[in-house]
Amino acid sequence: MQHTEPIARTFDLRAAGADFTRSCGADYGRVMTDYVRDALAVQEATDRLLTAVAALDDASLVNPSQLPGWTRGHVLAHLARNADALVNLVTWARTGQETPMYADAQTRDAEIRRDAARPLAVHLDDLRTSATRFDAAATALPPERLPYEVTLRGGVREPAGGLPLRRLAEVELHHVDLGIGYTVADLPATFVESQLTVLIGTRFAGRPDIPPLRLATGPGDGDVRHTGRPAAPGESPVTVAGSPAALLGWLTGRTDGSGLSCPNGPLPVLPALG
Repeated sequence: MQHTEPIARTFDLRAAGADFTRSCGADYGRVMTDYVRDALAVQEATDRLLTAVAALDDASLVNPSQLPGWTRGHVLAHLARNADALVNLVTWARTGQETPMYADAQTRDAEIRRDAARPLAVHLDDLRTSATRFDAAATALPPERLPYEVTLRGGVREPAGGLPLRRLAEVELHHVDLGIGYTVADLPATFVESQLTVLIGTRFAGRPDIPPLRLATGPGDGDVRHTGRPAAPGESPVTVAGSPAALLGWLTGRTDGSGLSCPNGPLPVLPALG
């Protein structure tokens, strides 16, 4: 077992957010508050990940992860390189000079394959130092640059203010993918809600390859959300009900939908998230 300590951080995101709210007003302050909240959540999720990974050993890293074709070592290598890729995007937003996430898809995949077989100690050091680079880059981004749009892998445009939430999803969901005891049921409720909002309201909304879905997390009208393609005349949406974590696990392909109910029949087959 490797010994690891939480990353020592020399900057204070909370203070930065409070200072900006005082100087720029409530509207801008809300944007900064979300950014600070998500960046702090990244730090906490990273510390949890490092503690869990430190309990592994070299031999366990060659075991399959829950992602097809990837070992646990592949997942850890990807997490480190993704931190650096997001540093590129934060730098782009800060400077206005285009710095893509990755040179190209082939280079991204080759780096993951190259780094997958490293010893545990090397993985831990890489995870820790790449996380520190992301934290520093996030803190150095001037608040007025949060609306600046950058281009993610796959061509998706994203305001820089959303990059910590992107990183948080990588850390939390790939922690689950390691298959070392951390499951969707362990995900923080605030993270689950943020991801459901993104998936339901943006990534799945209007997609022609997803049936009309009525997703219920409770008995009240306020517990129901709709996504997928618009229903055709006379068509009823497919109702899927369950806990927020169970819904997130199914929507992201991390579970088979166990724990969900679908009175209309079997759960629909969803496309993989790209």
